[in-house]
Amino acid sequence: MRTLLGFLCLTFCFPAAQAAPQEIRDGQALLTAMHDRYKDSWYGSVVFREKAITHNADGTDSTEVWDEALQMPGKLRINRGATSDGNGFIFNDGTLTRFQKGKTSGPQPYVHMLLVLGFDVYRQPAKTTIDQVAAQGIDLKQIHEEKWDGEDVYVVGAAQGDLKSKQFWVEKKRLLFVRLIAPDDHDAVKMHDTRFRDYRKLSGGWISARVEFYTDGKDTFDEDYFDIKADVKFDPALFDATKFNETRIFSDSK
Repeated sequence: MRTLLGFLCLTFCFPAAQAAPQEIRDGQALLTAMHDRYKDSWYGSVVFREKAITHNADGTDSTEVWDEALQMPGKLRINRGATSDGNGFIFNDGTLTRFQKGKTSGPQPYVHMLLVLGFDVYRQPAKTTIDQVAAQGIDLKQIHEEKWDGEDVYVVGAAQGDLKSKQFWVEKKRLLFVRLIAPDDHDAVKMHDTRFRDYRKLSGGWISARVEFYTDGKDTFDEDYFDIKADVKFDPALFDATKFNETRIFSDSK
């Protein structure tokens, strides 16, 4: 009987042990694990409205309602305030076009790292994400673990205690992006710290319903999402900068 039990253990238990996930030792492995966890279930598109809250230097707050549409990978449309005002942004495959009162100076190169790490990573090939992150100057060989909001997280791009280097944080349990720290593009002394909070289940994936933007440790801007809908089919013209003034994210947008 002991021999039989031993044989059964070798037959059934050993393969299970072999199937255990490998230890994540660097940023490349982490980004690959994030992709592999959700590649077959994460939604491909999402729309939502948000309360965009600016915390002014004089202690007052100002709030606008923005409309946003996101098509993964690489496409994000934002209308700031009423659509008829003509203010907003289009991020489209590595470019950014800004609109002010319906006018723009044209596209410029821009990789939106919050879009890459919070959404695209789960839908596009892992190598694409790895290349995008490395191109932004994040050291993918640097990785350590921290506690964040009571959860274990991976930190990629910085050593323990370093909050000055470009880095991103990912919750260990659900492999969800939670934080990006980077110096300002024009003033290396100024530090930006963006935090994804209030994750909610959404159509086989998750969405952070609150995003907080800190500058030099001070909360300067927050986004609170509502009317969230996943797997929406978009007219490609929605992300066409030449048709910004003609298209609407929501049919009831003014």
